[in-house]
Amino acid sequence: MKSLFYPQNIAVIGASERNGSIGKRLIQNLMAHDFHGKIFPVSLRHSSIFNNKAYSSVKQIKEPIDLALVAVPACSVPAVIKDCGVKGIKSVIIISAGFRETGTMEGAELEKKIVHYARKYQIRIVGPNCIGVINPYLGLNASIARSMAQKGKVAFVSQSGAICDAILDWGNQRNIGFSYFISPGAMIDVNLADLILFLGDDPHTSAILLYLEFITDARSFLSACREVSYTKPIIVIKAGKTLEAAQSAASHTGSLTGKDAIFEAAFRRTGVLRVDRLEELFLMASVLHKQPTPKHNRLMIVTNAGGPAILATDNLLLGGGKLAELPEQLSPKLSGQLKEKRIKPSNPLDLQNDADQEVYHTAVEELFKIPENDGVLVLVTPQAVNDPEGIVKRLMEVKRQRSKPFLLTIMGAEPNRETIGELMKAGISPIPYPDTAAKIFNYMWKYAYNIKGIYETPDLHTEYDADEAREKVLAIIQNARNENRAYLTEIESKALLEAYDLPIVQGALARSVDQAAVIAEKIGYPVVLKVNSVEIAHKNQVGGIVFNLHSEAALRDAYQRIESRIVERFGERAFGGVSVQKMVTPLLLELIIGATIDEQFGPVLLFGNGGENVEVYKDTALALPPLNTTLAKRLMEQTRIYRNAYKMHKISEEIHERLQQILVRFSRIVLENPEISEIDINPIAVANNDLMVLDAFVALHAPDTDLSKLPPLAIRPYPDEYQGTWEMSNGEEVTVRPILPEDENLVIAFHKTLSDESVYMRYFYNLSYNTRISHERLARICFIDYDREMALVTLEKDEKGHDRLIGVGRLTKYRTEEKAEFAIIISDYYQGKGLGAELLKRLIEIGKKEQLKEIVADILPENRGMKTVCEKLGFQVKMDLEEQVLKAKLKL
Repeated sequence: MKSLFYPQNIAVIGASERNGSIGKRLIQNLMAHDFHGKIFPVSLRHSSIFNNKAYSSVKQIKEPIDLALVAVPACSVPAVIKDCGVKGIKSVIIISAGFRETGTMEGAELEKKIVHYARKYQIRIVGPNCIGVINPYLGLNASIARSMAQKGKVAFVSQSGAICDAILDWGNQRNIGFSYFISPGAMIDVNLADLILFLGDDPHTSAILLYLEFITDARSFLSACREVSYTKPIIVIKAGKTLEAAQSAASHTGSLTGKDAIFEAAFRRTGVLRVDRLEELFLMASVLHKQPTPKHNRLMIVTNAGGPAILATDNLLLGGGKLAELPEQLSPKLSGQLKEKRIKPSNPLDLQNDADQEVYHTAVEELFKIPENDGVLVLVTPQAVNDPEGIVKRLMEVKRQRSKPFLLTIMGAEPNRETIGELMKAGISPIPYPDTAAKIFNYMWKYAYNIKGIYETPDLHTEYDADEAREKVLAIIQNARNENRAYLTEIESKALLEAYDLPIVQGALARSVDQAAVIAEKIGYPVVLKVNSVEIAHKNQVGGIVFNLHSEAALRDAYQRIESRIVERFGERAFGGVSVQKMVTPLLLELIIGATIDEQFGPVLLFGNGGENVEVYKDTALALPPLNTTLAKRLMEQTRIYRNAYKMHKISEEIHERLQQILVRFSRIVLENPEISEIDINPIAVANNDLMVLDAFVALHAPDTDLSKLPPLAIRPYPDEYQGTWEMSNGEEVTVRPILPEDENLVIAFHKTLSDESVYMRYFYNLSYNTRISHERLARICFIDYDREMALVTLEKDEKGHDRLIGVGRLTKYRTEEKAEFAIIISDYYQGKGLGAELLKRLIEIGKKEQLKEIVADILPENRGMKTVCEKLGFQVKMDLEEQVLKAKLKL
């Protein structure tokens, strides 16, 4: 990507002096700023352009070219890309339009040819149909934008050219700078993931802002976001929230905008912050750069007027935030001040319209000391008897806890630019309106909450026999296939869920009314009868369910009524008896758990308020599999029914934990059985401090479906294929498998077994035990993205039969290259037993399967054991005299 953003020599293909032409705009933008590289116009019509020699083809240019800008008719672009490849140009920006976005076969074919030449000659392409890129730190304006961006710390990536121009103008008017300004266009090659990873490594960029309409590769996008969001905020405006807006976006971009709720779930899963307005995009970038993120959602509001505080409070509460509660005992300093002014302690705390700078300073400084709040919002309104400018300047001197954000709204009399600059230096974020400030606080704690959720250590999930479960499910599915059915009966659906140990309501299938009576007597009245049919998916709509039967007579009557209805309407073949189930009462909660396939994100999970009125309540949330217990909990917390039930203690801790385990297990069903296209468990009921599935429906893909061509999982699941065993030189068998988030406690114990020397050999510096086992560090070590990194742990059984970790091998991919760096550390007692060599062999095989081209490592010269192992396995090992380390390299 270096030649794209830091070129020395640039060719402009389609350069022109004609007014209104794209070629002229490109040349003028390149020449108008501080770009010190060479510009080579390419034109079939002119011998010189703006006093620069013009060439008829890039192949005629003798000097090497780093970047080519293409502004020729669409039909000519494939040949131009071929010429660029022959010339050895490695980066191209295609400004031209007229490809897939036109909806024509011709446009799509032209695009295919461009991709063919790009891959053949290893060219990175931005576009087509884009406005280009701007790098203010290089003075590079390789775009057709109307103006140049100022230098700043925020990168802006927009899929709308019009938005790019508007934001550039807006930023220049407000003196807001950018590290990069990028229009990726149709993204036939360089996509959002590539850009996010590049910007994640860029020293000029502190935050990444995205205007998003569509994505082309959900998995790579989410992987890149998760990789970068922990260290740099990624803030998104996603267009297409409404159906009408989504349809408009589709016609504009040539790619369907995905379902908004799925995007929301994807953003939560990867730590991406979504905002609603362009103004909020830049406010959040500024706030997250200057301010700490709040630990929770409790805000303290300080004001000198009631109206603005009410606006702030409304928006805080509507967005899920809370007003912080003041403690009964306030500090003597604050308490004395409030008594003197006859102010009742409350939140919002109204200091009254005559509050001066000292009253504000004392109140805010003392409130920061109170542990019951997670941030302070100060509202200053101009009054006849106060000095807003003086108040603001005094607030800059407030001593505050650095773990809490300090937000400030100055209404009416905006401070001068110098004061605003001083506020920013003091780490105080001025926000124009009180309702906006409250909304910004809500964004802040939700951002922190989502980041924390990614790396929160989950509970261990309950074990099950995956092979046995899969075998049972395949048998059920094959039976339906044999009968040429696209969905399973309720009995089959529940059997499928039971194979994964989901709790199913007590019941059985009855082929006759006498069998139904026997079953009812066995499980006990009252019971429910449900038609069993291979032709009817929605039983309730055809009178196929009768509830609350308390006697055999009622059961027999219900059976006959169901049978006659079904046979009369659908024929005898449609009636296959009834399912007799225990009537569960009283129902405390009826929940729904489901899954479907999205064309962009693959399998998507659903949880929420269930029962007959599920579509009326519309209280559901989505998540992307796989889940662990932490992610399951976060999914449930998105719904009103769960939050309210948990808050009111309607759900016991046992049910809470079991629901998490059920969701984890359900996600495994979805992952391990690609033949399933849709599942509904509705309802799964909470009753009598128990959980049970009352009804279920499973739909299947058509028998001729090529499962390998279904939309892939948006997030890579646990790589079971890299699990195995190995016999050490002492004859002991150990397990080698990829690391899990749940392994954090094992890693803590492992670090107790390492000597200072082992730690130094691994990390190249002394690292204390407490630093090594901090949760923030271990969370990132254990909860990895398997697309970006692979860590193998080696486990033996201790004397009590518990797992003990004795070695770790890690393969970390470079962000922008097809190579990875390995690292290995072995418990001191197990060194010299061949474990390090075995882990490295396995990492090499993984590298080959992951299609890496090279594996590298830095090794301390005194680590002779690792040097010997590398040489035996074919690595080239050379001393780097400048860095004083051994460089190991293996081509795969």
